[in-house]
Amino acid sequence: MPSLPLSPIRTGGKPAKLSDHRIEIDGLSFEVHRSDRRKTMQITVERSGELSIVAPSTVSTEHLVDFVEEKLLWVHTKIEEKSRLQKRAPTKEFVEGEGFLYLGKSYRLRLVEKQLVDLSLKNGRFCLRESSVHRGREVFVSWYARRAQQWFEKQVSEYANRMGVIANEVKAQDLGFRWGSFGSDGRVSFHWKAILLPPTIAQYVVVHELAHAHHPDHSAKFWIKVEQHLPDWRWRKTWLAEHGIQVEGL
Repeated sequence: MPSLPLSPIRTGGKPAKLSDHRIEIDGLSFEVHRSDRRKTMQITVERSGELSIVAPSTVSTEHLVDFVEEKLLWVHTKIEEKSRLQKRAPTKEFVEGEGFLYLGKSYRLRLVEKQLVDLSLKNGRFCLRESSVHRGREVFVSWYARRAQQWFEKQVSEYANRMGVIANEVKAQDLGFRWGSFGSDGRVSFHWKAILLPPTIAQYVVVHELAHAHHPDHSAKFWIKVEQHLPDWRWRKTWLAEHGIQVEGL
């Protein structure tokens, strides 16, 4: 359901705009999530720079705005920090001993002279054929995309059944700053980089996208649906926002 139109208010001498699910203040826009189970307020800065607040259902609008104003310096600092990290994300080198993530674990790279395939994962190491080093990124992206396709197809099948969702197609591809998307045609897509995340976090991405089959926006009903299947979704969402940057650099 669409949010109500934003309307200006003034708290502590500063102008702000509010709707049921969003606060705009100091040039920043925060998506608001309320919960009866929540005891405290928390602001999260997403990997993409998007901002969200989780708050108890009983917190007044004025108190929520005051909280945001108190945290503005911290928020601006985190946004700037994430921007710097993304710009400085170390580019992987396809050399002996370099570490590459897969489902949350880091595996060292071994260069091998003879191997039937460009890349394999065996005995706890990524093995890259020496003759393929010059196109290492292409090889790794292809390998990750294939594994992501298989892994997410299985996860979607399991969770779609539980959540009463019909997923017509699952696809692993480059989605830019998005971890996933759910189309009105029942097609669900995931960024191939999501296969680098720990399984519990990647599962959150799955449930998040499938919940959009019931609620296309991020309304309270959407988060209730997510919570029905992942009661601990908040820490997973926070982990993704704080640590998802780790998968950059390939």
